[in-house]
Amino acid sequence: MAKQWLIALVLVVLATGGAFSWQYFGQEESGGAQRERPASKVNAISPSMELVRDSVNAVGNLRALDQVELTTEVSGRVVEMNLTSGKRVGQGLLLLRLDDRQARADLQVAEATLADARRQYERAQRLQANNSISQSRVDELRTAMDVAEAQRESARTRLDNHRIEAPFEGVIGLSDISLGTYLSSGTPVTTLDSTDRMELGFSVPERFLGQVQMGQMVRGTSPAYPDEGFQGELVEMGTRINELSRTLPVRAIIDNPDGKLRPGQFMSANLTLREREALVIPEQAIMIRGDDKYVFIAEDGVARRVSVSTGSRSPGWVEVSDGLAEDDRVIVTGQDRLSSGDRIDVVDDDEAIPDNRFASSPES
Repeated sequence: MAKQWLIALVLVVLATGGAFSWQYFGQEESGGAQRERPASKVNAISPSMELVRDSVNAVGNLRALDQVELTTEVSGRVVEMNLTSGKRVGQGLLLLRLDDRQARADLQVAEATLADARRQYERAQRLQANNSISQSRVDELRTAMDVAEAQRESARTRLDNHRIEAPFEGVIGLSDISLGTYLSSGTPVTTLDSTDRMELGFSVPERFLGQVQMGQMVRGTSPAYPDEGFQGELVEMGTRINELSRTLPVRAIIDNPDGKLRPGQFMSANLTLREREALVIPEQAIMIRGDDKYVFIAEDGVARRVSVSTGSRSPGWVEVSDGLAEDDRVIVTGQDRLSSGDRIDVVDDDEAIPDNRFASSPES
């Protein structure tokens, strides 16, 4: 009887242990299945070879290539003027004339005096051939003729000083002069600026000195025309580094065919140092943790983290100088929730990837 009870007890223990084991391991397998993460849906793109530019960004000011403030050289009353502000005028065009009647009369007197002096000198030369006049007298008449010529040139200059003409082709500035106004010598009349091409002055950091060369492309932008760029090239370089800012002053000539740019205007400058072909990816794909920059690439349905080195940038795009190959598939959405080794499901979504390609706005 005792033996039967012992056998029954053993069977009960074995049954209980089996049931417990089945429940424990079954729940563990069920929990493991529940803890396994589903594949993350992501978008991916292959790096592309694009033309990238190493450049320097700076700010500067515009000035007219030729500019002058016109002033009167003599006193007088204004009798003729052509000073329409904003009007483009050609070289030599009369802009203002002062009353020059007295100057014209003085020139006529000087011309008459010169004519008389020339006749006397020529007559003396004929008499000298017959020894009828001394050499000293001939010399005196020659001197008198030379003085008369100088007086005529002086009178002609005084007459010309009553006129203000455009010294070069340009645009007339503001003026407060009216017909009949009496102007003293040295009175400012207006400004004249040549604006077909503008000079942009800015400074380049010293560390780029070895890469700056004449003729390099410069692209200017202005807050007044945010959607428009102005092209030009580097034409002058300073000879001294500024000891405070550690920069080199340079000048570029910017094309301004429509006359939109004005002297004194503020402008941002982008100086292209060099151009080259390089791999670029969307900027949104780059992840940063401390000093480490990395991306995730898709490999056989799994995300793999890869450290990269970046270079030039443009809106929405960045150059990858090391770490990627052209046939890699770079994850551009959902990568902030990934870890290396996570399962992924790559889907197509054209809106997830920027449609603009690389432009010239690299890091400086």
